[in-house]
Formats: sequence, C-alpha cells, structure tokens
Amino acid sequence: MKAISRSVQVSVLAGILMVASAGLAKHLTPNVKIADSKSQFQLAEIIPAAFGGWTIDTSIIPLQVDPETQARLDKIYNQTLSRTYIDPQGNRVMLSIAYGGDQSSNMAVHLPEVCYGAQGFEVQKSGRSEVSTAYGTIPVKHLYAVNGPRQEPITYWITVGDKALTPGMDQRMQELRYGLSGAIPDAMLVRVSSIDSDTGAAYAIQEGFVRAMLSSMKPQDRARIIGSFPG
Repeated sequence: MKAISRSVQVSVLAGILMVASAGLAKHLTPNVKIADSKSQFQLAEIIPAAFGGWTIDTSIIPLQVDPETQARLDKIYNQTLSRTYIDPQGNRVMLSIAYGGDQSSNMAVHLPEVCYGAQGFEVQKSGRSEVSTAYGTIPVKHLYAVNGPRQEPITYWITVGDKALTPGMDQRMQELRYGLSGAIPDAMLVRVSSIDSDTGAAYAIQEGFVRAMLSSMKPQDRARIIGSFPG
C-alpha cells in the first residue's frame, strides 16, 4: 500500500507541476502587439521624396527578390519601401525599408545577408560600425556583396520596438525584454546601399544620406526608423 501511495503522490505531484508549468508558459507568452498601440503610418509618406539635395532617381531599381522569397517577405512585413536617390554630384543610394508589426519568433526580419545570398550575391565582407547623427548614434552593420561585375556596399540596422540595433545578441535581448513583459514588438529593417567598388567612399556617402534623411523627417516618424536614445 505504501508503494502505491508513493506512486499516487508522485503522479499527483507531476500533474501539479505540469499544470503550473502550463500556466506559467501561458502567462509568459507574449500576446500584446505594441504596434496596435501606435498610430498608423505609411512608409511612402513618412520618408520624404527629396531632402538635403537628394531626389528620387528611377533609373536604378534596388535589389529585387524572386517570387518565392517575395511571398515569404509578404508574410513577415506589413509594409516595404524601395527607392533610389541621387544627389547633385551624381552619387546614387538605394534605400530599402521593411516594417513588420509582429516581431515574434516565427516572424523574424529577413536579414540582408540572407536576401542577397538568395539572389546570387556573395557577401564577401561583414562587420559592425556606427552612424553618428544629431539624434543619437545608430549601431549598424556593413556588408560588401558581389554578383559578377556588380559590387554593392551595404549599410543596415534593425529597430525593434523603440531601439535601433544590429542582429544577434542585442536583437535577441531586446525581443526577450518585450517578451517577459507580455508584449510583441514591431520591427523596422532599414538598408541603404550603392553600386561602388570603393567601400570606404560608399559607406561615407551612405552615412551622409542617412543623416540628411533623418534630419528631414518629423520627430515621431524619425523615432519609428531609429527608435529613441537616452538623454
């Protein structure tokens, strides 16, 4: 009888732990989308068509993805924007922005490393850097992608919720912070690139482009792109 009693006790205890675990998991599962608490916006409207000498140039189309990849992106992102800008000196910068209101584990942003690789590019260089602006320092990632004669230096960052960051541990920690509070963050991926074999010159032009773009935006729209900074 004692053996049976102990067996029953173990079974009851196991059942209690399972119920408690399920309840805890349910409690910790993010279920509130912070995008729902924000005002609606359109990328095509908050990003100016002209600023700081830069105007839209229709002669160069930013990287286009294949239909299969585009179908996956349509599931991840609520909005996308692709434009090419040109300045008075003839420098061109391609801008691509993607916004997703649900940055949960199965809706993660589609990183440029993956996107370019899927289009036949070889990402030969990758490194972290920063872009200093009047509103704060943006952590960015620099890539150098090559496809035949096309050489494309790339600068990009991700804004998760209210913070701009680069992919990796910082991104995961930001998502975890939201998750522990029961919230699902939104995310913005901002990518600028140019066709140039001189990566140093290209990155410098891209940084100037980013600064000019941010300076031309309304504060609330700029915050969507780069988040907020301390101070």
